Amino acid sequence: MKKNSIILILAVLIITLSIVLLEKQKVSPTIIQVDETIPLKEGKFPKAPELQGIKGYINTDENIKISELKNKVVLIDFWTYTCINCIRTLPHLKEWDKKYRDKGLVIIGVHTPEFTFEKDYNNVLDAVNEFNIEYPVVQDNDYATWSAFKNRFWPRKYLIDAEGFIRYDHIGEGGYLETENIIQELLSEIGKDITDMDLSEVQNLTPNKETRTPELYAGFNFNLPRGQDIGNEEGIQPSKIIDYKLPEKKIKPDIIYLKGPWLNNPDDLKSQGESSIVLGFTARSVNIVADSTQTEMEVLINGNYISKELAGDDVQFDEDRSFILVDTPKLYNVVRGDHGTHTLELKVNSNDFFYSAFTFG
Repeated sequence: MKKNSIILILAVLIITLSIVLLEKQKVSPTIIQVDETIPLKEGKFPKAPELQGIKGYINTDENIKISELKNKVVLIDFWTYTCINCIRTLPHLKEWDKKYRDKGLVIIGVHTPEFTFEKDYNNVLDAVNEFNIEYPVVQDNDYATWSAFKNRFWPRKYLIDAEGFIRYDHIGEGGYLETENIIQELLSEIGKDITDMDLSEVQNLTPNKETRTPELYAGFNFNLPRGQDIGNEEGIQPSKIIDYKLPEKKIKPDIIYLKGPWLNNPDDLKSQGESSIVLGFTARSVNIVADSTQTEMEVLINGNYISKELAGDDVQFDEDRSFILVDTPKLYNVVRGDHGTHTLELKVNSNDFFYSAFTFG
């Protein structure tokens, strides 16, 4: 085998491994990670680590500790507030909190940020209030608790029994009935009577396993390591302002295209005046993680302003004109309708509009 061929094979293997390691959300069966240095229960359930490096506390005081929650069942939920996969699990968490709090369940949302603006206490507080979360949320801005649990995914849930051992672990969305069954089992172990409590009937917001566009990132610290360069000939150019031109040929699906001047930032792309984002997608819904002091982002589908039938929850209408008012850093719902393939165009005229990612459902 020639030397160049060996180098090429090694390069492909390295890229593949990097992509796998960068994946943040997967649906998976129960996985209990065992460290031989950690005490085990029944030879397989590890002792839960303590909350570490917490920078902010919401719905709780600063003294909250897993080890001091005596005679309680604890559910640790790793999440971040712009993650659509995390958002879709929240109705289940809120229902369990309401249903089992008086029985001894304590849910702690460990908010571990993906983007820089998600480290801001007020941004997280606004999100907690918007989602009507009443259980404790702590800010793990430096990934200290995330690392202590050896976690690599959003969302991820750990169930800890009254003796402090991790008895269940679920990665990603789904598994709600299984999770609630374990909650009831662990509550029964501490003498709580849940025999007459049926499993919750909460609408499952996880989309069907249809073909859809994958999550797409904007900042060069996120998209380039994933091989997600934009479709424009100019490409992503870190830390530079580029006046992008759309290609004359038909755009490719599932790839972001830009028009006008954009600044390439590590976390996002920032508009520098009259600019557009063009994206061919396949999905039922489209969301954008964006921020601005106050920018009206016009929303067009297949060359026309989006219809009310396809408009997402955050779309507003001024006669036939459709737009989203972007005035806070969060996830905005742009499209919500039947599964289909469309071309989305988002237009802004601003020096103060940022976007970090697209997600699809």
